[in-house]
Amino acid sequence: MNTHAIRAIYTFELARWFRTLVQSVASPVISTSLYFVVFGAAIGSRIATVDGVSYGAFIVPGLIMLSILTESISNASFGIYMPRYAGTIYEVLSAPVSFVEVVTGYVGAAATKSVLLGLIILATARLFVPFHIEHPVWMISFLILTSVTFSLFGFIIGLWASGWEKLQVIPILVITPLAFLGGSFYSISMLPPLWQKITLFNPVVYLISGFRWSFYGISDVGVGISLAATLGFMVLCVIVIAWIFKTGHRLKN
Repeated sequence: MNTHAIRAIYTFELARWFRTLVQSVASPVISTSLYFVVFGAAIGSRIATVDGVSYGAFIVPGLIMLSILTESISNASFGIYMPRYAGTIYEVLSAPVSFVEVVTGYVGAAATKSVLLGLIILATARLFVPFHIEHPVWMISFLILTSVTFSLFGFIIGLWASGWEKLQVIPILVITPLAFLGGSFYSISMLPPLWQKITLFNPVVYLISGFRWSFYGISDVGVGISLAATLGFMVLCVIVIAWIFKTGHRLKN
């Protein structure tokens, strides 16, 4: 394992993130704060509790997960797309490093940014609503697992995209709607029976459900199913990335 290569890529990506803190951190934190004001205060005053949890506290895991999904994909996709766009990707490909080391550096940096952002939003949420975390170890585990999984997915998008506009297609048109429809602001048990079954085809439901369970011990689907679904998607992303590096698809052309 070439740890020098991993460290070089990792530190470079983190340094780029620190140079754009206003865009990378302040913007999502402010956006999430507005969600707390609108949904927590305005709507929360009309909804007493959801599954025994105050509405303001109930939406905390969903809002954190919403930010984690979008930021993980954005950070990882931009991180690998820039070398492709500038042509410096060939320096990485010709260096004595394996695809595992390249992916570890880029995805590790993107996941680190997402985890830090998630913790910052968690601390910010405390300013608006009181909440507790019943399973802190599992909360951190889901946070890290989700960040790594969707950073891998973002890495694939960065390799797939042939232009700047394509970097935003999947996050805006697919991930964000799925997150809003995946129980970020409500429990799927509040839906009619037919829509409850349809919603189970939304993969984000399992992420938010497992993460919310780590806070309050309640979930729309079993925590084991949530964990298995996330791990399965992560393995699928690794297989796709391995195939891309093996074939050179979107890397050498």
